[in-house]
Amino acid sequence: MTISPGTNFDDPRFRHDGRTPAQRLEAGDYYVADDELSALTKRAVRLLSLYEQAHPTDPDIAAYLLAQVLGQVGDGVDIRPPLRVDYGYNISIGDGSWVNYGLTVLDVAPVVIGADVLIGPNCSLYTAIHPSEPGPRRAKWESSAPITIEDNVWLGGSVVVCPGVTIGENSIIGAGAVVTRDIPANSIAVGNPARVIKDLDPTTPRAIEAVGVGVIAHTGDHA
Repeated sequence: MTISPGTNFDDPRFRHDGRTPAQRLEAGDYYVADDELSALTKRAVRLLSLYEQAHPTDPDIAAYLLAQVLGQVGDGVDIRPPLRVDYGYNISIGDGSWVNYGLTVLDVAPVVIGADVLIGPNCSLYTAIHPSEPGPRRAKWESSAPITIEDNVWLGGSVVVCPGVTIGENSIIGAGAVVTRDIPANSIAVGNPARVIKDLDPTTPRAIEAVGVGVIAHTGDHA
């Protein structure tokens, strides 16, 4: 069975109302991607391809290209390519944040990454939502919910953050976790779905707190 993209349904969430897909997207409502949105994605892909080439040899050009893609880039930010985004302009990242290889951000809704955030390799931040109803899903309707990662958060490798999630300041998410709901500040969370297993003392060095919970391996005694 095939349903034409953008088919109207009785549910008002999946009904044309005179707004463009971009306007519906910005409002956080269901929309069907069109040529305008596709062009924005292609622009981001082209610029990030150039960014990947420039990053190892020309940091000034790389920083310029990154600023053309993302909505806001703080001072001292380093994102190791490849970086993959839907649009880019919905992403902001704060001062001193550092991102390892292979970050994917589906920024249909705003993605706010705070200051001094550490993101391990192959992490994914997904704001995109598809309908649970089979008809609208076949007709390519989609929506989104924003993601916020507050200051000084550490995401271990291959963490997935789902739509609508906020991760509180100073928290650590263990490698491979799937974060489906908000994580409070000063917490360690692991697993699928991620659950809080420990409260953090913000005055304790972060590496010590992370040992043994799947974020980093124990490499010796710590003072």
